[in-house]
Amino acid sequence: MSVSKVVTLTEPPKIRDIYAKAALAALPIVGGSRTKSVPTTTLELKDVRVDRENLGAYAKVTGLRFADALPITYPFTLVFPTVMKLMVGDDFPFAAIGSVHAENVIESLRPISFSEPLDIRVHAENLREHRKGLMIDVISDVSVGRELVWRQTSTFLSLQKTSLSGGPREAPPADEVPPPPTSTLSVDQKTISRYAAVSGDRNPIHVSSLGAKAFGFPRTIAHGMWSGAAVLSTVSGKIPDSVTYTLKFGKPIVLPAKINVYAERVGDKTGPGSWDLAMKHPKKGYPYLTGTLR
Repeated sequence: MSVSKVVTLTEPPKIRDIYAKAALAALPIVGGSRTKSVPTTTLELKDVRVDRENLGAYAKVTGLRFADALPITYPFTLVFPTVMKLMVGDDFPFAAIGSVHAENVIESLRPISFSEPLDIRVHAENLREHRKGLMIDVISDVSVGRELVWRQTSTFLSLQKTSLSGGPREAPPADEVPPPPTSTLSVDQKTISRYAAVSGDRNPIHVSSLGAKAFGFPRTIAHGMWSGAAVLSTVSGKIPDSVTYTLKFGKPIVLPAKINVYAERVGDKTGPGSWDLAMKHPKKGYPYLTGTLR
């Protein structure tokens, strides 16, 4: 990857301003045509401090433990404003609003204490075609001094025609009665509105009925990263200090919803503390989310 410049931000991006710009960029006339190339800018934000009250609210809304060490999904909330600032830039290849968060990989290299000052760097790479549109990876690095402690690769999909459009489609798996779950979970708009406030992710598809319908959803939907955090509560206290957490998002969780949650410890070959995780529809069995901890 060739990066031409590093931009050091003097303060965290203001999420309301970013969403206002994102909404304008989503309009065809205002947004105009976009370059189909990877942005050459890396955004940097130094000396980020965790708000203990926000951390407590995050733990409560996701069901995770409130402790000195951050949940492995919590740094997502710290990097999110900078990720969004990169995605609303004029050189990003598609509009942020309306894009789909398809996959997410978190590499947690060691526990992070809430009291540690954190440095954030965000860039994009690997723009590629997909049968459904264009995909790109947004990489977020979190460091303590010179030590990289956490890395996230978020893969976003923009639905549009590409040279791969019209190719053979995989047959969707048939609905099936799901097996008995490890646990069950209920989620409603109140919970997701609280998560939106804690995480800063106020995408209209999560908090506005009109916004959700504008993007083709019958009602508001849960955040993918809320579900990615909530499913971890099933294995709370059993996650290794150094771990890779891979998530693939399936059908959206339309609110309100009841969810089957699955957690299965996998064999010794993958190492101690390895789990296969999933959230599924309780009647039809299709996946909302599948994940692995390795």
